[in-house]
Amino acid sequence: MNSGWIGHPRRAAALSVASNTVLVVLKISVGVLGGSVAVLSEGLHSAIDLVASLIAFVSVSLSARPADKNHPYGHGKIENVSGTVEALLIIAAGAFVVHEAVGRLSSRPEITHLDAGIGLMVVSATVNAAVSRLLFRVARRHESPALEADAHHLSVDVYTSLGVLAGLTLVRFTGFLWLDSVVAVGVALLIFYIGFRVLKSSFLDLLDQSLPEEEQAKIQQIIDRHGGRFIEYHKLRTRKSGPTRYIDLHLVISEDEAIKDAHDFCHHIEQEIRDELGNASVTIHLEPGGSGPKSQGSPPVPAP
Repeated sequence: MNSGWIGHPRRAAALSVASNTVLVVLKISVGVLGGSVAVLSEGLHSAIDLVASLIAFVSVSLSARPADKNHPYGHGKIENVSGTVEALLIIAAGAFVVHEAVGRLSSRPEITHLDAGIGLMVVSATVNAAVSRLLFRVARRHESPALEADAHHLSVDVYTSLGVLAGLTLVRFTGFLWLDSVVAVGVALLIFYIGFRVLKSSFLDLLDQSLPEEEQAKIQQIIDRHGGRFIEYHKLRTRKSGPTRYIDLHLVISEDEAIKDAHDFCHHIEQEIRDELGNASVTIHLEPGGSGPKSQGSPPVPAP
């Protein structure tokens, strides 16, 4: 799917809402008419996806709002909260699939309209695969935790649709209803794995976890390149809020350095870091030191 016309996070989230709405209506309709608990479960699972898509749509809209008096650091954390909620919904969807699979093992319901259910699962897997790939692309470009979580949601739906497709196909050709439940449990395990992975990524940013080691290494390399202009640096702290990285450090310069020169030098380092990492807010606190540069980088400390 071409992302050129819909590369903005809000429009991508809107597409996810629209596709999920159509699939929910189709799956629940086919599930009720055909008496297929598997297809009906998929419809309810897609309903959870729809809720997640709505959460992502609202969060990317709110997080894009500029900083204000009550939120001087912006609204980026909204996306992390959204991603955490969506991860919990993914895990809940996995639990629901297990519940339904175990229930089908004991009740062994009759399934009709198998061809309609099989065809719908093919359509569902295809549509969600295309939309999730688009969301992953836009999420990476704009560093959006909410869109990334929504993309994971839809990728999970691809696997569940394929699982139900496999189950319905096996039932159609063998008549063994229990195969449907076995496939569903296997898909649920994958759902749990993806859900906990998304939860870890979104929740840790809420706790102001430091940036990844490779990004911290890039920051240190930039600072160390200018070692002849300062004495040393310390208290390098990093964190992330939504798509924005926050970096601050203390830079010790010679007490003979003119204030304007030192100020311009700090601006230069800050700009280099922003150019390297992208969306970043960099703050350097100047401290006077001795009368000559003796540069030595110091390792970063965890963000408080």
